Amino acid sequence: MSFAVRTAAPTDADELAALEAQARTALAPNRGGVAWLHDHPAIGGGPQWAALIERDKVWVATVDALVVGYLQLSLDESIARVRQVFVRPEARGLGFGDDLLDEAMEHARRSGCAAIEAEALPGDRDIKNLYERAGITARLLVLRRNLDSAEAPGTPITGTPRPGVGQAD
Repeated sequence: MSFAVRTAAPTDADELAALEAQARTALAPNRGGVAWLHDHPAIGGGPQWAALIERDKVWVATVDALVVGYLQLSLDESIARVRQVFVRPEARGLGFGDDLLDEAMEHARRSGCAAIEAEALPGDRDIKNLYERAGITARLLVLRRNLDSAEAPGTPITGTPRPGVGQAD
């Protein structure tokens, strides 16, 4: 078997669209996943991925000829941003995530970027570990509560009220 990371080609577009769909399905049940998916629309089908490959930088990880992972990077002034990174579960643990991120960081350096940024959902320890191995660390946590929620302030996640919280004096 041959393992590789290479720049994506327009001929990879259909496989990238399928991988993106798999990645989005995996994100949905995670804490913050639905909100992230809402704020980050899917690229779409093969034609949209082919256009994106021409505009942004995309790398693919392969086992033989099969695409098993990808990373999409955009450059915004002096900041490189990892827009998406995903490796099929059966190909994890082989170093593809690290290799994809190494390619992205090297490209960012050559392009004159001063920093690289990425996003991770709360509790997604695998992606946090990937970023931390590369020296990418948190600099901001965004916390949120929907104001139209029926959940009372101070109600623990378990739904059991803490003593003294929300009780009349």
